[in-house]
Amino acid sequence: MNILRWLWPGIGVKRWIAVFALGIVLVGLGVIVMLGGATLRVVADWVRDAAYLLTGSLMTPFVRGLFLLIPGLILIGSGASRLFRAVITVLFPETGRVGDVIYQRKYLERGPRIVAIGGGTGLSTLLRGLKTYTSNITAIVTVTDDGGSSGRLRGELGVPPPGDIRNCLVALADTESLMESLFQHRFERGGSLEGHSFGNLFIAAMAQVTGDFEQAVRESSRVLAIRGRVLPSTNDNAVLNARFADGSLAAGESAITGQGKAIDRVWLAPVDVRPLGESLRAINAADLIVVGPGSVFTSIIPNLLVEGIPAALAASRAPVVYVANIMTEHGETDGYTVIDHWRAINDHAGRSIFDVVIENSSPVPAELLAGYAVENAKPVPPSHGELERQGVRVVRVPLLAPGPLARHDPDKLAQTLMTLLGRKRAGRDRVSWLSFMWFAERMRSQRRRQSNGKG
Repeated sequence: MNILRWLWPGIGVKRWIAVFALGIVLVGLGVIVMLGGATLRVVADWVRDAAYLLTGSLMTPFVRGLFLLIPGLILIGSGASRLFRAVITVLFPETGRVGDVIYQRKYLERGPRIVAIGGGTGLSTLLRGLKTYTSNITAIVTVTDDGGSSGRLRGELGVPPPGDIRNCLVALADTESLMESLFQHRFERGGSLEGHSFGNLFIAAMAQVTGDFEQAVRESSRVLAIRGRVLPSTNDNAVLNARFADGSLAAGESAITGQGKAIDRVWLAPVDVRPLGESLRAINAADLIVVGPGSVFTSIIPNLLVEGIPAALAASRAPVVYVANIMTEHGETDGYTVIDHWRAINDHAGRSIFDVVIENSSPVPAELLAGYAVENAKPVPPSHGELERQGVRVVRVPLLAPGPLARHDPDKLAQTLMTLLGRKRAGRDRVSWLSFMWFAERMRSQRRRQSNGKG
């Protein structure tokens, strides 16, 4: 860029460049006067006379030099500050943006590499908390939804369902609230637009423009300036199937959840659904892998049915954490305890994949229980030591968020996860790498012993 363009009218920086330059000149002259420079005797004499008029006494060259040096430093500081502010106002006009950008680039980009796996509101809740600690987040999201706006776009355009992807993008967004509201806006009328989310339409349109759903998600991430990245668990058009405890079958996520019957097993059709190479690389490079919270059979397990992902989790050097749900879900996990959730996920993954399980210890208020009773949902009972006997570390902490729904508090959940890594959010993040590596190696050893025992 031509440097003279900074001097064009209307930019609002010329005056501060002049102030900064004048400050440099005064500082230079002050130093020369202090050193008794003969080439600037006229300046030195002028400063001497001015100092005498102001103070009524003669001064040494050093003191006279200060009469130039101090104003010069003030002008340099003022000019630089106002020049910086003028430039930043153009680049980041929204209030408070400068501090956010500096914090993100200097600290969050140095944060731990975390992979979060799941779908639905549980995954987006987790991501909202994690993005305050690190921007090295990879969300691997299920793409088996076939209901609502996502299902309609999937059937009409042949694209993977964008709904859960959209929610995760918004959860990681580092942009204006208006843009977030736009992506979440749902049309309440408008014929064929009714019921559609703008974000779903945007991602579907981007998939047609780019010719690739993964690329569409990547471009949408740039629009929202997200902290991290969001990846579909697969680009293949997979359909979730289920066999119920009574032996009946159902195809499609909405049909499965609509049955209201106990699920025995789920699988994907076709069975050889391929993962994204980027997902496998993220799992391999992760410092921490988090699965859940979320619907076990329709948000979590579908990701683990994608070929290669369970093996990548088992081979990863990072601790794998399962965040247990607070409430059961009618038709999916009626009567399930934490260990029942853990066992269902491991059974579908074909191996034991978890090193740590996080349970909520907050009691659910009676008024919330009354509302959930209508949905035949109850608090998930804790494991009561059964998981520890399986060699799994259990962390029980209060995680219930305030509000009308029994959901995880994103900040408390993220803080719990960061504690596992020895990280703190205050000031510059500090990492206890020795304790972390010891913890990771201990978890891997336990996992290997469990696998050998099953074999």
